[in-house]
Amino acid sequence: MLDRVRLGGTLLFHFELGHPWHLELPVRPYALFHYLSEGSATLALGQAQEIQMTAGDLVVLTRGQPHVFYSDRQAKPLRIVDIDRSSPHLGVLRHGSRAKPLSTMICGNFTVARPLFGNVLELLPPVLLLKPMADGDWREAILQRMVGEAATERPGQRAALSRLTEVLFVEVLRTWIASLGPGQGGWLGAISDPHIGPALKLIHENPERPWTLSDLCQRVGLGRSVFSARFTKLVGQSMHRYVIERRMAEAAFLLESSEEPIARIANRVGYETTAAFSKLFVRHHRLAPGRYRAVRRSDVGEGRGATWKPDAAG
Repeated sequence: MLDRVRLGGTLLFHFELGHPWHLELPVRPYALFHYLSEGSATLALGQAQEIQMTAGDLVVLTRGQPHVFYSDRQAKPLRIVDIDRSSPHLGVLRHGSRAKPLSTMICGNFTVARPLFGNVLELLPPVLLLKPMADGDWREAILQRMVGEAATERPGQRAALSRLTEVLFVEVLRTWIASLGPGQGGWLGAISDPHIGPALKLIHENPERPWTLSDLCQRVGLGRSVFSARFTKLVGQSMHRYVIERRMAEAAFLLESSEEPIARIANRVGYETTAAFSKLFVRHHRLAPGRYRAVRRSDVGEGRGATWKPDAAG
């Protein structure tokens, strides 16, 4: 699935914060992350939720919700209005006093270039706090490298930080998946199930196959009723519905990334007639295949529609 996603990211700020300090960040149409490399901080989302952070903590706000950070909530807040800065230089933003203790933090965003696959982010909880792990952890190494890269302006700085952010995104997903319990995380969590995981792999690798419950049950060694109930519980939808969604996802990808005729794409995702394929495609994407291809390519060409936006209800 991640091969079908254009992961992206940008480092927005490098903060040096002297107690007392207080930052306010507005709602954004993408996931934000903050890494506290030194010191301590309190993250507050509204009045109801506060998270205490210490050095080495990484927090991801997957819905881009408004939030504040502070060492003292009574301190005058610095409102970070222009979070999408157009300046070519990252620089360091200093706030608070010059006295110790000093906290340092980097702030950036995660983006998914194909809204169709935005559900990768939607499956994550609204707030994800990742504590530092043992020495040699890839995530910690990436974050420390980002802090060092952000501290000094050099040629290629933003390109390097963008690539590091993409790798960080993958590490965040891996860490979160490893922490999931049974029935958590939708299809991402179901990957690790000894029976449903192999079934998902078969569906993803061969979406064009006319998969039935009997086919998959035989492949993974479960009875029909047990497999059907387990699949729905772990993935969050029936096997039949999931197969259709994966086919529609693959078709959308092919429409965007290839010049293949629509009839050929219909066949590649399991439909003998263009009419049957088009009917389902319109139901899922609200556009006919040809129109979808034209609109998506126009959006990419003009730089629009490249970032996943969180569901308003989320």
